Amino acid sequence: MLSPQSKVKVQGAGRFLSNMVMPNIGAFIAWGLISALFIPTGWMPNEQLASLSAPMITYLIPILIGYSGGRLVAGERGAVVGAVTTMGLVAGSEIPMLMGAMIAGPMSGLIIKKFDALIAGRIKSGFEMLVNNFSAGIVGMLGAILCLYFVGPAVSMASAAIASGIEILIESDTLILLSVLVEPAKILFLNNAINHGIFSPLGIQQVQEVGQSVFFLIESNPGPGLGVLLAYILTSRGRVQQTSAGATIIHLFGGIQEVYFPYVLMNPRLIIALIAGGMSGIYILGLFEAGLFSPASPGSIIAILLMTPKSSLVGVVLSVSVSTLVSFSIATLLLRQKQSNQSIEDSATSTASRAAGLKQTTQLEQVQITPQHVCLDVSASNSKEVIAQLGNKLVELGHVEPEYIEEMHKREALLSTYLGNAIALPHGMIGGKQYVKKEGIVFGQIPSGIKWGSEPDDVAKVVIAIAAKGERHIQILSSISSTLDSKETLERLYMTTNVEEVVTLLNGRVS
Repeated sequence: MLSPQSKVKVQGAGRFLSNMVMPNIGAFIAWGLISALFIPTGWMPNEQLASLSAPMITYLIPILIGYSGGRLVAGERGAVVGAVTTMGLVAGSEIPMLMGAMIAGPMSGLIIKKFDALIAGRIKSGFEMLVNNFSAGIVGMLGAILCLYFVGPAVSMASAAIASGIEILIESDTLILLSVLVEPAKILFLNNAINHGIFSPLGIQQVQEVGQSVFFLIESNPGPGLGVLLAYILTSRGRVQQTSAGATIIHLFGGIQEVYFPYVLMNPRLIIALIAGGMSGIYILGLFEAGLFSPASPGSIIAILLMTPKSSLVGVVLSVSVSTLVSFSIATLLLRQKQSNQSIEDSATSTASRAAGLKQTTQLEQVQITPQHVCLDVSASNSKEVIAQLGNKLVELGHVEPEYIEEMHKREALLSTYLGNAIALPHGMIGGKQYVKKEGIVFGQIPSGIKWGSEPDDVAKVVIAIAAKGERHIQILSSISSTLDSKETLERLYMTTNVEEVVTLLNGRVS
């Protein structure tokens, strides 16, 4: 197993890869639709329109990814240098250079960022624009030359080696074994690193060769996760059943895989169901020689069907359906077995408790929220100040050590905790859980709102700082999300001036 620190680093790398790819998903979709509709094996073959496909995947998309990677590291200057550097990869390769762009873009952005730091304050007034433009041009030129002669060939060799390994799995009918690695990794939130960093580049290369690729459905197949959620709906009661029903819709039609991860983390044995579902899905794809034209992102059933060539429609539909059925069957068996064991254990515990005159409960311990845990009308100029105030309150109330506040800042710098609907849930890094003394939350209200997420419209009015360890962290996050799912509750929390009202709204609902 990965250590907490290693897990954070790998998850951070996955998020960084995702942040390079996700802004350009529109370009992937445009290319995928053109391929799906107009290439010779498409729905409406058209030679002239099909001629758009190759330049888009060979030039446009790698350069966009290089641009985005440079921009993430060094802003607009890094973006321009990243695009120029990526052009060196494109010019010297015969395969789509998505992997190379994910390396060249950020690296060239980092170089120009270091250069800017080196010359900061040393340029005479009036020469700034001249130096900025020429430095970007020179770094971009050198980067493009380096990529043309060295990075491009190295990436081509690495890609060929990976492809050869995958081909061995395909020829030996053992491609299904990938699920043993992929499904557990997804539950650790490494799905973006796997999909965007490995399978998408390999899939696009395979599309260039055979017109479709199985790699686009190995990680993004919604079937295994859908089966687990349906099993929860069938076997659970109360809030778990209600939330899993909502998660099912979001997962299947919205393509957000992360919604089912907490349900598996609550019962890790369900990974067996995911692996079996993934294996069966891959087997069906191989049996029918089915695949997609392009990455389906988000991985909703709608996007998957849009990216499916007509010759693969039956295979893709069966792959999703069979993987759902297999996962559902095994997950239902495991959940019912757990309930049976729990009932026996509860019965024995109850008998012993009565004999001792004690009361026993099988419910999760509720997170206690007192007026001291509520901060109304928080005054701050940015999200860092809000985190500091709520973090200090967690320290004051004895929930965490002071070092936990820095872990909260690190987590926010890695990826915003803004959820949408004017809600943010700041918390510490996985490695910072050592500073949690006892679980708890602190509620913060900012009626005028404060800029929080990465988008201009991401403004938080309700901020809840969380301190918890292990699976309880996921459970508390889930219960808070469910509690704040009510529009009426949110409106009251946005504007209330009564601390007791907040306590009433949250107490007994966060567990």
